[in-house]
Amino acid sequence: MALRELGFETVMVNCNPETVSTDYDTSDRLYFEPLTLEDVLNVVEEEKPEGVIVQLGGQTPLKLAVPLEKRGVKLLGTRADAIDRAEDRGRFDELLSKLSLKRPRSGVATSLGEAVVVAESIGYPVLVRPSYVLGGRAMMIAYSREELEVFVARAFEAAHEAGTQTILVDEFLKDAIEVDVDCLADGRRCVIGGVMQHIEEAGVHSGDSACSLPPFSLPPETIEAVKAQARALAMELGVVGLMNVQFAVKGGEVYILEVNPRASRTVPFVSKATGRPLAKLAAALMVGKTLDELGVDDAPLTRHTSVKESVFPFAKFPGADTILGPEMRSTGEVMGVAETFARAFGKAMLASGIELAIPDARARRRRAFISVKDEDKPAAIHIARRLRALGFDVLATQGTAAALTRARVPVDVVQKVNEGSPHVIDTIRSGTVAIVVNTTIGAREVRDSFSLRRQTLLANIPYFTTIAAALAACDALEASQGEPGVRVRSLQEWERG
Repeated sequence: MALRELGFETVMVNCNPETVSTDYDTSDRLYFEPLTLEDVLNVVEEEKPEGVIVQLGGQTPLKLAVPLEKRGVKLLGTRADAIDRAEDRGRFDELLSKLSLKRPRSGVATSLGEAVVVAESIGYPVLVRPSYVLGGRAMMIAYSREELEVFVARAFEAAHEAGTQTILVDEFLKDAIEVDVDCLADGRRCVIGGVMQHIEEAGVHSGDSACSLPPFSLPPETIEAVKAQARALAMELGVVGLMNVQFAVKGGEVYILEVNPRASRTVPFVSKATGRPLAKLAAALMVGKTLDELGVDDAPLTRHTSVKESVFPFAKFPGADTILGPEMRSTGEVMGVAETFARAFGKAMLASGIELAIPDARARRRRAFISVKDEDKPAAIHIARRLRALGFDVLATQGTAAALTRARVPVDVVQKVNEGSPHVIDTIRSGTVAIVVNTTIGAREVRDSFSLRRQTLLANIPYFTTIAAALAACDALEASQGEPGVRVRSLQEWERG
């Protein structure tokens, strides 16, 4: 539609009739065809377009950039070679070295033996993933050699289906904060569209993690550092259009996780949060307009906070586990907007179908259940104290309860399922639990606690499987204590301030 405003006739190729982009009035002509090289070349032969845009359809059309250009098809926007520099692991490492940018230690493997050598040289835990797959498919965190051997087999299976023989083994930056940056560039200048801080720590797929714009806890110097690195990458790659960069911040150091010279799934959220139509501007850049001609500069910091939250289909699939990880599982997104991060997070949770409420004296649901892995116990003490102050009674399994007791936090002990009845599932079924915080580590522990998370989901109880999300929930509950109810304003009102 942006190109139509500029006088271009547009042709859309889309294999998914469920998406909004396949509405009959979006383009002049619409082809329902698979996004394969052969089918796209057939459309090109029929339509004879001035050029083809591949950066607005996700990873699938991006993979066609190099083969299309080799067959004489003109790509509009970022060149195929720049896309390949970001996608090819060897060339990407050379790019980062040239710019003196950091990335987690990593290696490439074509066999189990090579994967083991790489993992043990890096040190566990490691992130195992096939290259050139969508949605983090078959991406897993291995905490031991035994888990690595299982996960590598799955990764190779997914890699073969994607047409590659290699998998990637990366250092896992434990407890790092993940950051997303969307930017616009015209080959001469780069403008930052938005900087988003993920609420869940690194290790949760960016499509599943909630995020905040602007960042809610990063220091200004870190935000400026990620902006500068994003600009340097866009200029070196010669990006024309949109680019997304994923960072991890740990111990004050900034690491590059991934560079995508295309529109990311965060573009609609950033556009709504800032009032700037990034996709429309990118389309104009790809057909020759410049940022100067469009009058686009870095947007001023918004006076409000926007939080994106993911929506999951877990309830529709009986065997689905609610625990989050590097493989994407969400099927939609919502957003909340407010003056503060805490209020915006509460709104986003409500929009996703999860209502956070402070119990009153008559409430039957007034218990908060907490069961966390050992390394999360110090944070769990802090969470329990805050929930107690809000009026919740705290319930915990033996190990977590012992840590709370040592910290002088009043707590009732409940048995795990494998310890016999009455156990935590019986308590959840009783209808007295209002919130669940459950973190776990290791394949066996995840399996053992599956029934807990599943019953929590079926009972429609707010649940949090990361400490970061549980802390954000405490923020939201405390904010609602001072100002009950939800204030509703249109996006236009928020943009006007």
